[in-house]
Amino acid sequence: MANHLVIMAGGIGSRFWPMSTPQCPKQFLDIMGTGRTMIQQTFDRFGGLIDIEHVWVVTSKNFAELVREQLQGINPQHILLEPCMRNTAPCVAYVSWKIQAEDPEAAVFVAASDHLVISPREFQRCVAQGLDFVCGGDRILTLGMQPTRPETGYGYIEQGERIADPTLETHDAGKKGRRPSAFASLLSPIYKLASFREKPDLKTAEEYLETGRYTWNSGMFLWQVSTIVSELRQYAPEIAEIMDKIAPTFFTVKEQAMVDKLYDTCPKISIDYAVMEKTQLAYVMPAEFGWSDLGTWGSLHTLTPQDDDRNAVIGDGVKMIESEGCMVRMPQGKQVVIQGMKDMIVSEHNGTLLICQLSEEQRIKEWH
Repeated sequence: MANHLVIMAGGIGSRFWPMSTPQCPKQFLDIMGTGRTMIQQTFDRFGGLIDIEHVWVVTSKNFAELVREQLQGINPQHILLEPCMRNTAPCVAYVSWKIQAEDPEAAVFVAASDHLVISPREFQRCVAQGLDFVCGGDRILTLGMQPTRPETGYGYIEQGERIADPTLETHDAGKKGRRPSAFASLLSPIYKLASFREKPDLKTAEEYLETGRYTWNSGMFLWQVSTIVSELRQYAPEIAEIMDKIAPTFFTVKEQAMVDKLYDTCPKISIDYAVMEKTQLAYVMPAEFGWSDLGTWGSLHTLTPQDDDRNAVIGDGVKMIESEGCMVRMPQGKQVVIQGMKDMIVSEHNGTLLICQLSEEQRIKEWH
């Protein structure tokens, strides 16, 4: 019995070109200039909460070597290789079936590999409380990010009724051998999850903020592995049937061949649509730890320290002159002078240069 971490790392990050490429997408890059890649930072923020022997990564077969290089020490049997992209429901199912085969009583945190967290300590507090909470029964918990602006690029979660005691049987888990929470005295409210809402227009997003009942959908999930397997069997039986066929080969030399044969027969569907919008076991915990899915250059611009002219610069050789509102990401040591630009993206990586308007960032994936 233990807490497990699942890192989903199969995306291609097409909107972060030219840094992010199909050969080396953004989760394997040091986007923020910190010295650690996005997937390494994701791994780092669980330090002290989840042991490395309980870390799992689901990624593309094309990225297997990148994962091994950047997350050394992970059990090779815990690096699951998708032969094709089928969205998050098959991804979650594959890793959940395999975790259950190894540890049927596991509690699991599912995280994307390329999200940014500004306050790791508050993040850890939320994770600890969340893991305690899902260990108290058949519960599926998602972390909802408190909105700081009427964002139209995120989905939203509507909060239902607040539950009376968010801990419930929480700390009985420690008596069973699970690591108790180190943050027991600091508890966030937890609500029944009323509904998911698609990315809204600006007017609707402003209305969401006014009600105080909506949070951003972060895509982070917590559950007992037995709970999610049961819900997938009920609401996504076609995927469950395929996983049952693969399961006898787990931890054998035949596993990858069986995955390669059957995985692309899974329906292409997200875990939100497959389970979260149907289950009666869903809860949401509003959280504030400085989060972004870091999906675009614009989100990086928002989260990077800016000068008096709203320029956000990563790279020690960049000089901004008579420019404002720009996002500039250059390699360390690259000498660059930028004059007279406004609200632009300027990025160079491996000899490829991008210069475009920030307002056109959604079109970047069309240009390469």
